[in-house]
Amino acid sequence: MKSLDEYLRDAEQAHGHLCAGQVLGVRLAMLGLQKLGIDNPHGKDRKRLVTFVEIDRCATDAVAVVTGCRLGKRALKFRDWGKVAATFVDVTNGKAIRIAAKESSKTLARQLHPEIESKNQQQMLAYREMSDDDLFATQWVRVDLPPEEFPGYKGERITCDACGEGINFRREVQREGKTLCRACAGESYYQPL
Repeated sequence: MKSLDEYLRDAEQAHGHLCAGQVLGVRLAMLGLQKLGIDNPHGKDRKRLVTFVEIDRCATDAVAVVTGCRLGKRALKFRDWGKVAATFVDVTNGKAIRIAAKESSKTLARQLHPEIESKNQQQMLAYREMSDDDLFATQWVRVDLPPEEFPGYKGERITCDACGEGINFRREVQREGKTLCRACAGESYYQPL
């Protein structure tokens, strides 16, 4: 595994800037990999890991940099829960650990570096220095991953009876004898004009 400084440089380059969220994300992902015993997520261990992130902010980009998990590789899963947290799953043995940033770390950052006016700069420095126990809550969990959630899954492609668009990975909805995509079933995030 790379050092904290190396991952922070990589995260800054990938994300476009370095901020407190990036530092948290790098530390969070490094801890997750360490707890699972995954040393080389970009090499020999690259197919062992599936990561669920719970926020779409800076920390998520950092988690992706450290773990090598990407949406397009089907190894990064997004759950919009608004929490600086991630669950790391070793698909070879089913072990999973959820790690969440502690809210108390913000107060501790202010206490550690009251001489720094900028909250972001204060947190960036403190988050580099603080112990894992001060920054994060960890919990071993079980994550049930059906086959279609695994990277590399090649499933049947089905066509929506209403719009005619293809649907991958068992994401279709059966309603009144019809096969529908989620949008046609009423779960759309967009409205046609």
